[in-house]
Amino acid sequence: MPELPDVTLYIEAIAARVVGQPLRKIRLASPFVLRTVVPAPARFEGHPVTDVRRVGKRIVLGLRDGDTRLFAVIHLMIAGRFRFLPPAAKIPGKVGLAAFDFPNGTLVLTEVSKKKRASIHLVEGEAALRALDPGGLEVLTADLAAFRQALTRENHTLKRSLTDPHLFSGIGNAYSDEILHRAGLSPVRLTAHLTDEEIARLFEATTATLVDWTNRLRDEAAGKFPEKVTAFRPEMAVHGRYGQPCPVCGGRVQRIVYAENETNYCPRCQTGGKLLMDRSLSRLLKDDWPKTIDELEQRRADASASGSRSVAAASSAPDAKPKRRASPRRP
Repeated sequence: MPELPDVTLYIEAIAARVVGQPLRKIRLASPFVLRTVVPAPARFEGHPVTDVRRVGKRIVLGLRDGDTRLFAVIHLMIAGRFRFLPPAAKIPGKVGLAAFDFPNGTLVLTEVSKKKRASIHLVEGEAALRALDPGGLEVLTADLAAFRQALTRENHTLKRSLTDPHLFSGIGNAYSDEILHRAGLSPVRLTAHLTDEEIARLFEATTATLVDWTNRLRDEAAGKFPEKVTAFRPEMAVHGRYGQPCPVCGGRVQRIVYAENETNYCPRCQTGGKLLMDRSLSRLLKDDWPKTIDELEQRRADASASGSRSVAAASSAPDAKPKRRASPRRP
């Protein structure tokens, strides 16, 4: 899912092309992408775009109809992406969801996924727009005190807290992994157990990670419309790099898999060498589950030396992923 750095890049690219331009038409290739019925898409036609902003992970096109503000709110979810094509361009088949036509080009919303989760809300007035805001803290404009208050409002794991849109705005699975690695903190550490020094370190890591990646993506786009928006980048320290070496200590990056999500972390940098328990594998292996990264590496070495492949060694290989077990039916 595009997060704050990626969404910021989209906002800057879209604003540079459509602010001041009248929206000629909204075309819907899939009626299901539109989640509201009032105001109708035709209400937006002919009115100029005054601003493009971010609300959480949503991208908002603001228009003005006299004294009335109109907003097109787009949530890309996991696989939603934008393209900026020539005027009146055809919406791509299969992946195309909608198009916003302007005199100088067409902003096309696509989604490369069987599960169509991306959405458009058309709303009138600032109050209606605020109703779509989860209310998470904007870390880049907050101070340490506000960050501490949001972080410790509820007692959850750091991974869950950072990715909760009601606590923090714009942070998701990818950048939370990078933030926690930079801070040297375990993703399963409970927020209530953090020291003041650890909270300060996490705050610094959060702001630095988001700013660094936003600048990196700007440099990569070089003024062009962003075409390679992805949560998996080879320059990342741990996210999406399971089994690969940590750029700080050289140890293998590990992961916790749950449903459709996974958390990537470095045991030596973040957990004092301890391997975090993956629900599926740890239940399967029980006492055979290695407790530390050193134990895991020793098992790999022993398996390699003997030419055998133990269950534990197989389970920790980079290409292994636990199968999701079906939940028992309720009577």
